[in-house]
Amino acid sequence: MSIRRSSKADASISMSSMTDIVFLLLIFFLVTSTLVNPNALKLLLPKSTGQVAAKATVSVSIKHYPERNAVTYHINGNQKPVSFDEIEPAVCDLLADEDDPTFSIYADETVPVKEVVALMNIAKRNHFKVIMATSPE
Repeated sequence: MSIRRSSKADASISMSSMTDIVFLLLIFFLVTSTLVNPNALKLLLPKSTGQVAAKATVSVSIKHYPERNAVTYHINGNQKPVSFDEIEPAVCDLLADEDDPTFSIYADETVPVKEVVALMNIAKRNHFKVIMATSPE
């Protein structure tokens, strides 16, 4: 006597759990995309243990003297300080023949942020790339 089973295995897969996962991923990406600040200036920030692919040909150093509340600017490590009004024409002249004009900013830890942002604005006006130099850890 042979016994037959009347029930067969159902080969279909329920998609309700898959739609739940897709819905949760959609919410996650929507929430995290609002955290990105699109108005930030693009900087090439070097890691302190590695090297940056872009090589800056011009450097602008900012030295802060808190006791006098004064700031001096130096181009390419020159000991003679230049005024802020002289920086833009000098940097434009030095980077005129470059294919990928890039300059680096060397700022003291005590330099006010507005001084660094003023140099970044020069780069933005002239379509230069900026490298913010850091010291190794």
